[in-house]
Amino acid sequence: MKPQIIVCGLGSTGHRVFSLLQQQGAQVVGISSQPLSQPNVIVGDLRSPDTLIQAGIYDASALLLMTSDDSLNLAILTQARILNPRIQIINRLLNHRLGSRLDQTLDYHVSMSVSALSGPIFAFAALGNTAIGQIDLMGRNWPMYEERIEAGHPWNGVLLRHLWENRDRMLIYYQSAQRDIDLVSAVQHGHKLEAGDRLIIATRPTAVRMKRLSWERRLRSFLAGLTQFRRQSRAALLITLVLLLLIAVSTLIYISVSFDVALPDALYFTVGMLTGAGGHEEVAEQAPVAIKIFTAMMMIVGAGVIGVFYALLNDLVLGSHFHHVWNAAQLPQRHHYIVCGLGGVGFQIARHLRLAGYEVVVIERDPNGRFVNSARALKMPVILADASLPENLIEARIATAAGLLAVTSDDTDNLEIALAAKSLAPHLSIVVRNQDPDFSRQVQQVFEFEQVMSPSELSAPSFAAAALGGQVLGSGLTGHSLWVALGALITPGHPFCGKQVLAIAQEADLVPLYIQTPQGTLHGFDLLTHVLNSQDVLYLTIPANKLEELWRTVPSQLLPR
Repeated sequence: MKPQIIVCGLGSTGHRVFSLLQQQGAQVVGISSQPLSQPNVIVGDLRSPDTLIQAGIYDASALLLMTSDDSLNLAILTQARILNPRIQIINRLLNHRLGSRLDQTLDYHVSMSVSALSGPIFAFAALGNTAIGQIDLMGRNWPMYEERIEAGHPWNGVLLRHLWENRDRMLIYYQSAQRDIDLVSAVQHGHKLEAGDRLIIATRPTAVRMKRLSWERRLRSFLAGLTQFRRQSRAALLITLVLLLLIAVSTLIYISVSFDVALPDALYFTVGMLTGAGGHEEVAEQAPVAIKIFTAMMMIVGAGVIGVFYALLNDLVLGSHFHHVWNAAQLPQRHHYIVCGLGGVGFQIARHLRLAGYEVVVIERDPNGRFVNSARALKMPVILADASLPENLIEARIATAAGLLAVTSDDTDNLEIALAAKSLAPHLSIVVRNQDPDFSRQVQQVFEFEQVMSPSELSAPSFAAAALGGQVLGSGLTGHSLWVALGALITPGHPFCGKQVLAIAQEADLVPLYIQTPQGTLHGFDLLTHVLNSQDVLYLTIPANKLEELWRTVPSQLLPR
């Protein structure tokens, strides 16, 4: 009997994971706080021990915490561990630092994030790649693509062994339209790709180095900052001129009335009078009545002018105007990516693009957003404004941008932002976030955006794979077949030890990706002929419905991420 898996929280992502596990033949039970007319679903309080016991927590092998509330997931976690201390828990958490600490503290605990899983895929899409997922290989995220071989495809008729030899490309999964054959056997026997075949590949990410700013670029940025400063500080400059005019006129009047008053004394008294600080009152005390009346009027006028001056100066330096001036100086001139919405997904996209060497501009409506300071720490200019307004997109220099991603948490806002961007830059590459996978495809067809993607659809296979096979390096979905990628440490007692990789691949229906040996890395045909020894690490992909036997046999030898 297959081990039971419990999915706790059947929202958009949780329900998708629940359905995927059912498709793979897993024995899965769902727990929902809302009534659902679906078999194998228990309705009740997610953190209640009675609900967990009813779902079979005592005999379950894995528990997926899939609500979008970190505190609720933690409450369920503690209750589940009391009932079953050794159950494998896959915990969906937005707080990455908390997740890392829990992984280090608790055994049999894996924290995962929808934003961390889907963010890089959105970034790949913005770069013009139709990525369907990612896989963590050699310390880097490799984007994965599905190639559907058609009659006019450039790979139609190409030998699979030629693709296998490429070190910058890894073949992940192969599905032949004409015959039932695994990828390794097809490579070994010299099969060619034919119309109808499907191939999943991962490509080595290309690093783009950030160029050092030239003096020309620095000068342009400085001038842009001055222009923006002048535009934002007109009111402050006007009130400053009024204040200086009052000081000059008053000082001249005091000097003209009494030639015995020195210029510094008259200036000192005037500034003290207008600011309320006082000083050298004898200048006015010995003056005629008219000058005393003038002085009284200047005290009243000065109080108002000084108050307005301080208010505008404070707003200019500490308010949003300063950030506009700073952003104008930091905004890239061209070939940058605009990320609209700095939530969890938006920050992961911006971070991934920035670390890959691309210039990023962020537009976020909430000045108190959780990731605003984190984005600025990565030296990304953040425009605090509504991205759906054309003037704010123009400020982000959309006309010269390389792409735009509308990834707020509101689907309607994302559509509005994308349409506004399309009206300003019709040929711009636009990627849109939408929670509903079916509606996403319709939106893409109607409005002809580059990509419309759902984070829940992108991340669900990784959650399902983690429930079936512990911690994994990547996962994907081809048709209804879920496959996972993982690394296996070969020990003397491992069933693969002493066997040739080619034979293992054909027997277990797995695809070897590469081997890390004490002497180095093996790839291509050297990989297939290698005999596995102790301390080798075999990185592989395998169908999820065949994974249970592999990892249940040697669970301690699956490498953590």
